[in-house]
Amino acid sequence: MIPWEFLDSAKIPGQKKDLCLYRRGDEYSIRVGGAELMNSRVHASEDSLAELACRKIAPQSHPHLLIGGLGMGFTLAAALKYSKDDTLITVAEIVPTVVEWNRGALADLAGDPLQDNRVTVREIDVAKIINSDHHTYNAILLDVDNGPEGLTRYRNDWLYSGAGLTSAYTALKPEGVLAVWSAGPDKAFPKRMQSAGFMVEEKRVRARGPSGRARHTIWLGAKSP
Repeated sequence: MIPWEFLDSAKIPGQKKDLCLYRRGDEYSIRVGGAELMNSRVHASEDSLAELACRKIAPQSHPHLLIGGLGMGFTLAAALKYSKDDTLITVAEIVPTVVEWNRGALADLAGDPLQDNRVTVREIDVAKIINSDHHTYNAILLDVDNGPEGLTRYRNDWLYSGAGLTSAYTALKPEGVLAVWSAGPDKAFPKRMQSAGFMVEEKRVRARGPSGRARHTIWLGAKSP
């Protein structure tokens, strides 16, 4: 077995534990406090997050997507794949070093999506964007932390609270979609989405693709016209 090699670490705003990047052969892992947040071989559910959201807004013209969390770039790459040429995609990533990793060591994993001219990266907490931009986005994709049950920043809890979901509803254009990724199910969360005004669908998708058994959860919240 090839041992894991530590490559780099990054400070997470408001968090004592560092975000750490590891490599084993051609496999990469991002961890915090010893817990794995993401692995380059396990991204099928992130792909599904983007595909499901993009298909929902496909009829809309000149769509603008907001992606919260860059990760290893797989959600962004899938969003580009399923988006039209006139789509604009804003990626909010609070850890600048993660952006550096995606321009360096991790660039080839997802096909270097940051090079696409449809993409703008903002090194900022996605919560600040959602709070300030009203009626701006056709879709908001949240791939932040571990979902409603976060691991890295307690401040991420706001995104999944009633107040955060209400702000997301306001940030969306009519018929916009909020798509939320989670490592596991959460019975209370879709109820909070409904209370914020969304019509909610819950999807259980494979983490590793057709051959994998592990499942992740995606919620799709549609804003009424």
